[in-house]
Amino acid sequence: MSAQKKKALQVATLENGTAIDHIPPEHLFKVAFLLELEKLDTNTITIGNNFQSKKMGRKGVIKIADKFFKEDELNRIALIAPNVILNEIRDFEVVRKCPVSLPDELKGLVKCNNPRCITNNEPMPTHFTVIDKEKGTLRCRYCERKINKEDIIIK
Repeated sequence: MSAQKKKALQVATLENGTAIDHIPPEHLFKVAFLLELEKLDTNTITIGNNFQSKKMGRKGVIKIADKFFKEDELNRIALIAPNVILNEIRDFEVVRKCPVSLPDELKGLVKCNNPRCITNNEPMPTHFTVIDKEKGTLRCRYCERKINKEDIIIK
């Protein structure tokens, strides 16, 4: 078998589902955890790490058969790995390819790290404005506390 053919067989193709590509290797398992992949008991899931990438050097890939993500699930990914590429696949063809990026606002997804914030003391959802998409900096709409990417606690 040729080296090129062996390389092509490293990750199985999907008939229908989602491939999440260009995940930084250090964030691969956190992405898998945030998407709660362990709860998908009927989907075939392929997780690969440290694949060669011309763009990144090394990358991680997650492929999930027969699963298409909702926007709030994608927002979870964007919080920790904002430059991943999402590929929706139908009948073995990529029908949609889009980069995952932070939205302008996040509701009910991130915990405010200010213990005095009303969202930590009353039963209400959090609401954050994304003030810097590149750095991943958020601001709580209620208490105005800024949260940097490394301090984010996802609910």
